[in-house]
Amino acid sequence: MNIPAAIVLAAGKGTRMKSDLPKVLFPVCGRPMVEYVLEALDQVGVRRIVVVVGYRADLVRQELGRWQGEKRGTLTPALSQREREDFLPR
Repeated sequence: MNIPAAIVLAAGKGTRMKSDLPKVLFPVCGRPMVEYVLEALDQVGVRRIVVVVGYRADLVRQELGRWQGEKRGTLTPALSQREREDFLPR
């Protein structure tokens, strides 16, 4: 059986937003921007979500963990490029 899956690119710094927050955590109507994407995926039945993180990955992971605690499905923050370079043998 095929399980609907999605990859969310959430590694942006958000420089043009003039904020220290990662772009996906920038609030829109009181909620982090990434929540709207995750909610839309949940509503259409996507149950396996991989999120590519980068800038301030710790904050993004924290928000993703909070969201996952409230919703169903599987959410996996993927390694950022820097983490991948540290993890993979040279």
